[in-house]
Amino acid sequence: MLAKPNVRVFVPMSASIRKIAILSAIPLITAAAASPAAALDRDRMFFERVTGQWMGPGEIVAGKYKGTKFVCNFVGSVHDEKVGMALDGGCRVGLFNQEMSANIERAHSGFRGTFLDGADGDGLDVVGGAVKGQQAVFAIHRNDLTGAMSAQLNGDDTMNVTISVHVDQELVPVIGVTLKRTDSAAVSSIPAD
Repeated sequence: MLAKPNVRVFVPMSASIRKIAILSAIPLITAAAASPAAALDRDRMFFERVTGQWMGPGEIVAGKYKGTKFVCNFVGSVHDEKVGMALDGGCRVGLFNQEMSANIERAHSGFRGTFLDGADGDGLDVVGGAVKGQQAVFAIHRNDLTGAMSAQLNGDDTMNVTISVHVDQELVPVIGVTLKRTDSAAVSSIPAD
């Protein structure tokens, strides 16, 4: 039995069918073109909500110091010219205080930044991430250590921060902090996705 040849027949589109095809594609093209701008606006809105003073308890939930409780105070701010944020402050365990900071900004290929003084110092590098609705998740890295730092906004006055690390292909939470806004200037809400 002979195989049928694969023959394609070109049928020219009429002008009216071509117009309908083009007009129906316009919303898709417009949405695709607007997506990067919409994402930047959504990211900026999230970071603006982090602006202000925050305080709250935290706990190391895994590892050598599991069960250690501490209290943190941070001031959140946004970058003037770039989409991003900074959290500066510290955490206290008993009489001991440890300065803490995170500096994150949107780059061409996602997010970049540092936790503490970055991987070149005693901290971690932020090497990627995404903002979706009320939550931002950032990829963190230092030498062979990889993980994620998550910030979840719950209303205008509560933010849960979790730092997790990869252990045997699994993402394990290591530190959890629940921060409450301590200033009176809450910023407008982000619409949920």
